[in-house]
Amino acid sequence: MEENIAWDQEFEQLDFKNSPLKNEYENCHFKTCNFSDVKLAGIIFSECTFQECDFSTANLNNAALRDCKFSSCKMLGLRFEECDDFLLSFSFENCDLSFSSFFQLKIPKTVFKNCKMQQVEFSGADCSGANFTEVDFTNASFGHTNLEKADFRSAHHFSIDPEQNSLANAKFSQENILGLLTKYKLKVY
Repeated sequence: MEENIAWDQEFEQLDFKNSPLKNEYENCHFKTCNFSDVKLAGIIFSECTFQECDFSTANLNNAALRDCKFSSCKMLGLRFEECDDFLLSFSFENCDLSFSSFFQLKIPKTVFKNCKMQQVEFSGADCSGANFTEVDFTNASFGHTNLEKADFRSAHHFSIDPEQNSLANAKFSQENILGLLTKYKLKVY
């Protein structure tokens, strides 16, 4: 069984479409690896870092992402709600998560920094205390989302209905507060 577990290893420029995956990776570092369209079903990643990797349209069904950090990764069209929710936790920096979904996920205090999150689905999610630093939310969907204490001060292009989402103590800047008024079709000069 131990041959199916990787501890403290580095993987660089591997194409996992052609390389077999182990069942579990702990404290591993992946750099410029390709996971695009790869079935990650049932694979456990604990305390792993991913740098400049491509995960686009990977199958996350029952994949475990436990304290994983993603940096400068391409992550288009991922359905994070299909992940194993036990100890689910991750952070993203300089990633493109466009067309992905966090539908009904409990991901409080998650950090999204300098990310492109166009047309991302957050409906029903718990993103309380999340940090959305310099995030582009063009056409992202928020509905019945818990955004209490979330930090949107430098986020942009979002449209959030305050009547349909929990926003108590969320932080916004004067520059982006209009994203809360979109549904009213106001013209502010």
